Amino acid sequence: MAASVSLILPESPSMKKAVSLINAIDIGRFPRLLIRILQKLHLKAESSFSEEEEEKLQVAFSLEKQDLHLVLETISFVLEQAVYHNLKPAALQQQLENVHVEVDKAEAFASAWSSLGQETVEKFRQRSLAPHKLETVGWQLNLQMAHSAQAKLKTPQAVLQLGVSNEDSKNLEKICMEFTHKELFDFYNKLETIQAQLDSLT
Repeated sequence: MAASVSLILPESPSMKKAVSLINAIDIGRFPRLLIRILQKLHLKAESSFSEEEEEKLQVAFSLEKQDLHLVLETISFVLEQAVYHNLKPAALQQQLENVHVEVDKAEAFASAWSSLGQETVEKFRQRSLAPHKLETVGWQLNLQMAHSAQAKLKTPQAVLQLGVSNEDSKNLEKICMEFTHKELFDFYNKLETIQAQLDSLT
């Protein structure tokens, strides 16, 4: 997007409070804070700082716990907006100055974004939208004997075993699905449709 992008940061009461807290932070320590948040921004389930680190930040920045959380959440929100709109550093700086972030802090944001912005955008692109990812596929064929009155009939059942991983966990979860011949045929046709659509996009 161009540097003339419309205002993407809300001028809400919480934003105004966060801006006043950010403006009061020591500029010497501020860039390291931004870099750390940027490096972990793409990790949904992981906080940028441990509880112990947050306690040190409270002391370093002379902030109450609640105020520190507001600052960290606001910085993350600003950087997520920069990712979403793929802002240029100058546009990010202008957005921040528009909501009254002091020039030295806005420049620190722009500098950190200039260094790590494209890498961060790329990490977000690579992050899976679905929480689960297919890792393994196994299958077997079962012949289910019918009731005694129809002893000669057998119903074939296909069993698919899917090994699925969660992006927040290293554990592999196994899911079993059972299909009759018709159900498997319908499932196969749906997969063919999906494959055709994927092929048309590549």
